[in-house]
Amino acid sequence: MMSTAKFITLEGSEGAGKTTALNVIKATLDCWGVTYVITREPGGEKNAEAIRELLLHSEHLESTTELLLMFAARNEHLEKVIRPNLAQDIWVVSDRFVDASFAYQGTGRGIAWSTLEYFENMVVGDTQPDLTLYLDVDPEVGLKRAADRSEKDRIEKENLVFFENIRQGYLKRLKQFPQRIKKINANRDIAAVTQQIIHELEKAREQRVL
Repeated sequence: MMSTAKFITLEGSEGAGKTTALNVIKATLDCWGVTYVITREPGGEKNAEAIRELLLHSEHLESTTELLLMFAARNEHLEKVIRPNLAQDIWVVSDRFVDASFAYQGTGRGIAWSTLEYFENMVVGDTQPDLTLYLDVDPEVGLKRAADRSEKDRIEKENLVFFENIRQGYLKRLKQFPQRIKKINANRDIAAVTQQIIHELEKAREQRVL
C-alpha cells in the first residue's frame, strides 16, 4: 500500500516569522488529525546537526564548502528522517529544505543555478515537497526582527545586499514552481500572516495536494 503522508516545507529569510508559521501549521495539522514530525535544515538529524554547527558558527567558509556541507547535511536528513517517516505514513514538516540552497548558496553566494540543480537531482531526487510556504519579507524588516530576537549567527551577519539577493532567489524559485510554492506576505502582522497560511493549507487540502 502506498504511503499517503505529505511533505510540507517552510521557507523564508531571517526574521520572516518561521517559528510563528510553524505553530500555525502544527495547529492546523492537529485539527486535521494527521500524524506528523517537525524537523529543520540544516539539521534535523544527529550528523546533520553537527554540520549545522559548522555552517552557522565557523569563522569563515568558502562558498563551495558551504554548498557541499548543506547538501551533505541534507542527504543525512533525507535518508534518516524525511524518507523513513514518509514511508511510515507520517507527514513531515521541515523548516527550510532545498529551496533555501537556491536562495542562499545560489543567488546569495553566486553559485551557478545549474550547480544547485545538479546537487538537487543527486541528493533530493523525487523527494520534493507537496507544498512549500514561502514567507516573503522585506530584507530590512526581517533583519530588524532578527536583530531584536537573538545574537547573530554567521549568516545573519551578512550585509543587506546578501539578503536582497536571497529574496530574489526565492522569488525565482517560486516562478519555476508556482504550483508547489505559495507566497505568504510576511511583512504583515501575525494575524494576517496566520490567516494566509491557513488559507493556503486549506486550499491545498481542497485541491488534494495535501
